[in-house]
Amino acid sequence: MSISSVLERPREDSPASPGSGSRTRAWARARARGAALPSAVVAVLFAVYAVFSVRRHALMLTTGYDLGIFEQAVRSYAGGHWPVSSLKGPGYNLLGDHFSPITATLAPFYRIWPSPLTLLVAQAFLFAVAAYPLCRWAQRELGKAAAVTVGLAYGASWGIASAVVFDFHEIAFAVPLLAFSVVALGERRWRAAVWWALPLVLVKEDLGFTVAAIGLYVAWRGSRRLGLAAAAFGIAASLVEMFVVLASVNRSGYAYTQFLSSDPAAAESGSTLERILTLPLQLVSPEPKVVTLLFLAAITGFMALRSPIALLCLPTLGWRFVSSNTAYWGVIFHYSAVLMPIVFVAFVDVLVRRRRAAEAGDEGVRKAALRSQRASLGVTAAVALIMLPLFPLWQLPSLWKDDPHVTAARTVIGYIPDGASVTASNRFVPQLTSHCEVTGLGFPDMGSRYTAQWILADTKAPHGWPLTAVGESEALDQAWAQGYRTVVERDGVVLLKRP
Repeated sequence: MSISSVLERPREDSPASPGSGSRTRAWARARARGAALPSAVVAVLFAVYAVFSVRRHALMLTTGYDLGIFEQAVRSYAGGHWPVSSLKGPGYNLLGDHFSPITATLAPFYRIWPSPLTLLVAQAFLFAVAAYPLCRWAQRELGKAAAVTVGLAYGASWGIASAVVFDFHEIAFAVPLLAFSVVALGERRWRAAVWWALPLVLVKEDLGFTVAAIGLYVAWRGSRRLGLAAAAFGIAASLVEMFVVLASVNRSGYAYTQFLSSDPAAAESGSTLERILTLPLQLVSPEPKVVTLLFLAAITGFMALRSPIALLCLPTLGWRFVSSNTAYWGVIFHYSAVLMPIVFVAFVDVLVRRRRAAEAGDEGVRKAALRSQRASLGVTAAVALIMLPLFPLWQLPSLWKDDPHVTAARTVIGYIPDGASVTASNRFVPQLTSHCEVTGLGFPDMGSRYTAQWILADTKAPHGWPLTAVGESEALDQAWAQGYRTVVERDGVVLLKRP
């Protein structure tokens, strides 16, 4: 008896039915066996992501923007307060920046383990667990080899790799929600797809449009009433979050409304009508956008494009490509992580539909379909391996090397007492946010007058943002002029204290 046939048993085989004890136990055993392989893939990915993230933090490669900001928010939640981040400004409530109340779910874990590693390990788990529904569906429909290939290719995909290396972000919660929701779409489980999608509106304000896209897909392929209700909810949620909730928390209004131009200069000078008319051109130029589209299609050998599920990428690609912020356009940072589960579900959907169509044919048709499936999976695996060195997960072996500069920095940081107020260089910030009140050296809205008890700078190996080595030296000169005095210096790491 196959696993799929067991899993598809009728309702009367449920534990509540009398005389079904042996069949229930067989169903449970088959379900456990079916979960073993996807769980193993999740465990492998989680281990890789967690080790990578923890080692990067140990080597002080994480930053205040953004790990420090999110840790301050979670720390505030854990203390029973609004998510305030002094790195964004004095008393700055992050709910006025992005609507991400879902990060409050990390507060209980942070109370147990008050460390930035709580956020990094949680993110590693969230990215990894998204592989579970993908692998489970692929295993049930296409076999174990396909499940392993799809799961590991997703895990090594450039969108996930780029997000893992770039600190922590709220979109980590969206990735598994999308994976479970979009797999449910592929399996035509319309209610499950909608229920998994609805919490996306608590992750980030733009994801309501993705909920709407999922709702429209349900209305098109399945339940019209359910789908249209989900679409209306998603659009309404995003609009309310952007222009009511965020605007009420942030007195200056929603901070990301100037997006209708890919040219920052045109965004300031062109009329709204001109910007709207040029939107089609903005979606495919300049070059970084084309590269992103090519990379997105290439990770499955362009196979995902054959599934209508791939259309669910459009809301995210749309707001990114019409933005005047060039950081949104390319393949680095965390912005493409939410696209990876959609693309790989679309890929599996193509293979499943092709295999089902072949089952109606003769033996030759079925063998040809199997060869085509193996070729498609082989291409996807090959692309994943070819792209892997282009993105940060490839750096994992090098993260085991000790760094004398980091050792010196830890010695200097040891002079700072718990509870102190500190202004620190970007890479030092997340080393302090769990036990100090931290602002960033040279960060926006810092002003020209320092007020923290301590200033921690790195004149030898700064992050390069927002200050260069020269900028950090100038900041120290300014602090000395204001009366700060040097407490200790090691290998270019300088600690000042206010008298």
